Amino acid sequence: MGEFKGTPGELIYQYTCNFTQVVEYGISANAVFSGEMRPPVEGARFDVYFEGPVTGPKMKGTVKGVDYLHIRADGRCQLDIHAEITTDDGKKIALAADGVAIPEPGSPVFQLRENVTLLTNHPEYSWVNPIQVWAPGTVDLPKGEIRIKGYAA
Repeated sequence: MGEFKGTPGELIYQYTCNFTQVVEYGISANAVFSGEMRPPVEGARFDVYFEGPVTGPKMKGTVKGVDYLHIRADGRCQLDIHAEITTDDGKKIALAADGVAIPEPGSPVFQLRENVTLLTNHPEYSWVNPIQVWAPGTVDLPKGEIRIKGYAA
């Protein structure tokens, strides 16, 4: 695949993942996510593990990772994502992202806004190293489903 010759706004990848595990640290994720319980003054931390297929014009494979989600007392949901993409040809690409999850009023769906960095040492995917990726999407909490589209920034 070599050097990236795309343009800003070009779709790099998309994925639909499912939660595989949610680790709680003393407060119910469902209660906080549903709005039944407010996060405590120190905030709430959840480790949300996910996995699913990656498709798109620039890469295909699977993604597997964890979001070290921090929900502040004021309701801001901060994302801290660490994942790996395994391409269909068996190459590994590291994915690191931060961003926010914004609740849709009256809905269990959150809008996601991710700032993504990709890194690999495989020459055929080295084009991912210098680019920045902007990845909007959604998370449907009751379904445990994440949908993301990653674009060259």
